[in-house]
Amino acid sequence: MEAKEILDTMLGYLGFVAEIQEVETENGRQLQVFTAESDVLIGHDGETLEDLQFLLNRILQAQDRNARRVQVDVGHWRAMRDDKLRQRVRQIAETVRISGRPVKLEPMNSYDRRIVHNTLKEDPDVMSFSPSDDARIKRITIQRRRR
Repeated sequence: MEAKEILDTMLGYLGFVAEIQEVETENGRQLQVFTAESDVLIGHDGETLEDLQFLLNRILQAQDRNARRVQVDVGHWRAMRDDKLRQRVRQIAETVRISGRPVKLEPMNSYDRRIVHNTLKEDPDVMSFSPSDDARIKRITIQRRRR
């Protein structure tokens, strides 16, 4: 079974009527779900969406150990959330640039941390890093680059 078919079956069992589009993105394959009940499918802060994506990928990997991971998004919610995170990181970077003081961000999952690092990797004045003492709780610090 293909990822789109599996997701459609999962959503059907859960009682959702949805349209699913398969899209190739720079991060790989993505299944974009459109439904009238998007808020329920996304869940609080994307938790239900993350769980759905996790289960889909586990099923795919059970079928084929080398299966590529698939990202699931609902009504472009994840894309909009990523854009908000990038914008927030740029604002924090500007504050760090002006004040010179480092800022510690809240604990984040690996996907969000990657967005933060990628947002600042080309910035000549500000950098992000994960301190070794905070690695366990997955924090990132944004600070001025040393010259």
